[in-house]
Amino acid sequence: MITPNSDQTGSLFRLATAGSVDDGKSTLVGRLLHDAQAILSDQLASVARTSAERGFDAGEAPGQSDRGELAEQPLDLALLTDGLRAEREQGITIDVAYRYFATDRRSFVLADCPGHVQYTRNTVTGTSTADAVVLLVDVRNGVVEQTRRHLAVATLLRVEHVIIAVNKIDAVDYSEEAFRAVEQDIRAVAAELGSPDPRVIPVSALHGDNVVTVSDRTPWYRAPEHLGQALLPILEELPDADTSLRSEEPLRLPVQTVIRPHQDYRGYAGQIASGFLQPGDRVRLQPGSHITEVTSVERTELQTQLAGGEGMPQLATPGESVTIQLAGEFDAARGTLITDPERPAAELDELTTRVAWLADSPLKPGARVLFKHGTATVKALVTEIHDRLDLSTLTSEAAEELQLNDIGTVEVKLASTLPVDDYSVSKRTGAALLIDPTDGNTLAAGMIRVPEPEEEPEAQSDEEWLSS
Repeated sequence: MITPNSDQTGSLFRLATAGSVDDGKSTLVGRLLHDAQAILSDQLASVARTSAERGFDAGEAPGQSDRGELAEQPLDLALLTDGLRAEREQGITIDVAYRYFATDRRSFVLADCPGHVQYTRNTVTGTSTADAVVLLVDVRNGVVEQTRRHLAVATLLRVEHVIIAVNKIDAVDYSEEAFRAVEQDIRAVAAELGSPDPRVIPVSALHGDNVVTVSDRTPWYRAPEHLGQALLPILEELPDADTSLRSEEPLRLPVQTVIRPHQDYRGYAGQIASGFLQPGDRVRLQPGSHITEVTSVERTELQTQLAGGEGMPQLATPGESVTIQLAGEFDAARGTLITDPERPAAELDELTTRVAWLADSPLKPGARVLFKHGTATVKALVTEIHDRLDLSTLTSEAAEELQLNDIGTVEVKLASTLPVDDYSVSKRTGAALLIDPTDGNTLAAGMIRVPEPEEEPEAQSDEEWLSS
């Protein structure tokens, strides 16, 4: 079993930002990019011109840079991520903005998610693949409904690392009392949702306090008893939770396509969702009970070249795209799940699923949808809506329908049996999408619940059976 390496040098880390409107997400992302010197000079000059045209004033702290005159000019750092014209004109984030940057220790893929309620679906998209979420809270407003919604989304999606950036600490004169009050409320909400205890940091995205380096203006945060760290060093040190979890999970390989160049070759191609695979391993083909042996594991020519040519280890790891051959002839088409025979997936045709409803029209019982799980897509019927999460009280309440951005639990009847895992066990083989069969649009992101297997009654002896 592979264990996570504490040295994260060179690793790729997926990060998402979320929060309510005007909490400063785009400015924080811009500050990270700017202070990490991950911005090209021409892009920085363009932002400087636009900032000057709008009369932007960042107060006493200009952009912290060593790039000549630009270092003395106030910059509207949100312009570095708000790329759509409508975003720049309205001063809001509408779509998920992806940015790529690297430090000496790690490479990052950053998703800046929108804060408006009507764009919560985009936040679900950006958060679904994240190793960590940085949730911004305006220290002056504290915890609001969108804070609860985004924290609920991060909890449902099982994001391993949640960091709360209490922003605009400069607006309250770097008050520890104001920060602690918000911190207490955040921890209370996280506890109610069952979320892991979050890391809470006081920041000023505008001035750069505690973003890349710990600020002298928050001595109460950097005091030894608080062990305060700036945001970027924390992100550089966090373990890649997704990779470590996938290494501990049982083998899951969804077949994407069957390669049959001639009658003497049949290869099953796909990306390993979790677990490990090598020649000689016994595997199970699901749905079904066929058990066979892996005779070969092949990578693409490009993968071999990137790994330094021949001599690649035969052991295939999570995230690798491979083509395998099996002993015997099997009718395993796209949608088949190759699993560990000792720890197979549950085969179900009725599912209880927690969904984040992303469509404008409400979901009602009787809705006909397509259920996409891994590489399999089957027809399905929503037979019942159990409940809806009330974000103001963080409790589930009875519901007859789900509206846009609602989070609720539904019952789904499938046209055919699918091998699935509980989302709490596997984020990849426990996740699903509900799709509109008429236009192919995504209606909901689903997290599958697999019921606990019923205990079989103890077998009676012949004497006990005869005497009963």
